[in-house]
Amino acid sequence: MKFPDPLIRGRLIKRYKRFLADVELDGGEVVTAHCPNPGSMLSVDEPGSEVWLSPARNPDRKLRYTWEMIRVGGVLVGINTAHPNRLVEESVRNGAIAELAGYGSLRREVKYGRNSRIDLLLEDDGLPTCFVEVKNVTMKRGSGADAPVEFPDSVTARGTKHLVELAEMARQGKRAVMVYLVQREDGANFSIAADIDPAYAATLDQAMAAGVEALCYGCTMSVTGIEVAAPVEMAIHGSAAT
Repeated sequence: MKFPDPLIRGRLIKRYKRFLADVELDGGEVVTAHCPNPGSMLSVDEPGSEVWLSPARNPDRKLRYTWEMIRVGGVLVGINTAHPNRLVEESVRNGAIAELAGYGSLRREVKYGRNSRIDLLLEDDGLPTCFVEVKNVTMKRGSGADAPVEFPDSVTARGTKHLVELAEMARQGKRAVMVYLVQREDGANFSIAADIDPAYAATLDQAMAAGVEALCYGCTMSVTGIEVAAPVEMAIHGSAAT
């Protein structure tokens, strides 16, 4: 995924009201940017950090910028939760995610289960229909090279609901896959933040016991674009972790 326009560098002043962030641009101008991340953003919202914004293409949009990345300990981290679905879709289409290769049809945001929409639905003759849910991973609470990246960074009832829906698809004989996409390059391994959301952790264990597969992939990050890279080792429970 390439950014359509050059990103603009600034310094984070503060994030507030979940979806707003004040940023001082390199030239000294202070702007309010849209923050496209509803989570707590624990570990990736330190005031004073270098951040990168994308300019709005719609001249009538109230907020002229969208916050895309922050630099944490020298590493760029993508905080925009709108990108992971597109990134995984691109990777599935070009065969970069081996576990999801071989499907001829890919659709997004398809209704399923109890009033839910699956991020990606993969279909092909001779293969079980594959339901793919994607989650954005940014949190890294430890500073060492071996410190894991973790999900979630706050309690996520919605995420737990998605796991329940995936488990039901698996019980029906369909493929159900949970993809954790790490938008940073320093994730040596991945784990679930059970201390933050024990219900999510327990539901993931139950879902994997029902046949839900779990994958984790990292990304290469630059101010020109983001690409899905190699798998990240997972330190999670369940028999369907790959």
